[in-house]
Amino acid sequence: MDFHYVEFNEIPDNKILDRIVKLHTSIFGHANDLITQMKKKPQLRIDAVLDGQKVIAYKIGYALSHEKFYSWLGGVDPDYRNHGVASKLMERQHRFLKEQEYKTVQTKTKNKWRNMLILNIKNGFDVIGTYTDNKGEPKIILEKRL
Repeated sequence: MDFHYVEFNEIPDNKILDRIVKLHTSIFGHANDLITQMKKKPQLRIDAVLDGQKVIAYKIGYALSHEKFYSWLGGVDPDYRNHGVASKLMERQHRFLKEQEYKTVQTKTKNKWRNMLILNIKNGFDVIGTYTDNKGEPKIILEKRL
């Protein structure tokens, strides 16, 4: 499949942004004021994948410090899963982070998102901790040295 990968180091134009929010909502069931949250993040980075004009996947992250980046949110449209899109997004994000001289990348996931957990572990992330979120769900903290 021939997809177009795009990157943004700031909030993208409304057309792309609306499509990212729509995909996020279809995957997670809500947007939780995603745009407002994104505007507050330092050194925001968005990687997205387009099939024509349709956003089929995205990965959003931001700086935690000069050396640590947080890979915050991401998802792939269910119709486009199992084509290596998430792996390619991660690869592109990590290449960018190395170029920007980050030393580590951190992410969090839930046990119910097993495909993301497995993808992270296969790509060199280590589990560094767990905690229970404000909804009572356990979360897994993963980190990778770049």
